[in-house]
Amino acid sequence: MNSAQVEGAARRAANSQTLDRLARLGMACRGVLYGLIGFLSLQIGLGLGSGGKEADKTGAIEMVEQQPFGVVLLWLMAVGFAALTVWQLSEAVIGRGRTKDRVESAARTAVYGLVTATLLGLLLRGDHGGSTDQHSQDITAALMKLPGGQLLVGLIGLGLIGLGAYWVHKGWKKKFLEDLRTGEMSPQALSIARRLGMAGYLARGVIAAAAGVFVVQAAVTYDADKAKGIDSTLRSLAETPLGSGLLVVVAVGLLLFAVYCFFEARWHRV
Repeated sequence: MNSAQVEGAARRAANSQTLDRLARLGMACRGVLYGLIGFLSLQIGLGLGSGGKEADKTGAIEMVEQQPFGVVLLWLMAVGFAALTVWQLSEAVIGRGRTKDRVESAARTAVYGLVTATLLGLLLRGDHGGSTDQHSQDITAALMKLPGGQLLVGLIGLGLIGLGAYWVHKGWKKKFLEDLRTGEMSPQALSIARRLGMAGYLARGVIAAAAGVFVVQAAVTYDADKAKGIDSTLRSLAETPLGSGLLVVVAVGLLLFAVYCFFEARWHRV
């Protein structure tokens, strides 16, 4: 299949009404995941523990699994995230004329594909996929064994810090509104979406930047164990001079972003 055929297939997928609806289901599922991660983080920040669950996608998926009709909900989430993966892949292939958009879509394709694989692994094999902390350490250790691996890990860490700064900028400048069909929103809905998205992107930016700092530290010290996933990164926020208050603020930001995801499910441009 040549590049023209690939692009044609991507355009047909992107213009599919079925994909549109499934992608919106995926956005709602994304909100559920962020909401559960935020809930677990808030419990930790308030000193209530997290019931033995990691404050990351693995812990969130385990919480869904334990609910009534949990397996049905997990299948719906798997379908939704699979649709998000296909949608972002089509965006990466055909894009909207800007390289930055295609790169972002490619990155989202990898993230959504990973979540889909985790969900299917649990549903088909009973495999919870392991914590993001262990994944981060395993990947970091594997990269460090490559020629120039220490430098590569350091660059990835700097990339995460840059991503965090980009999300903070996107939230502060309200750039996320460019992805919504704001002309179809009521003034009240637009105002709420603006506040939710701003808080959510600021929280995500803090987490990404903090995770990047740990990855850079792992590269500098040549110690893969210093790399942290979402759970350990969130817990480390409580160890800063600001104490658990910072973790509580970030957790609330994640909860607000979870609600914003439902606004995306309704008004995002697909």
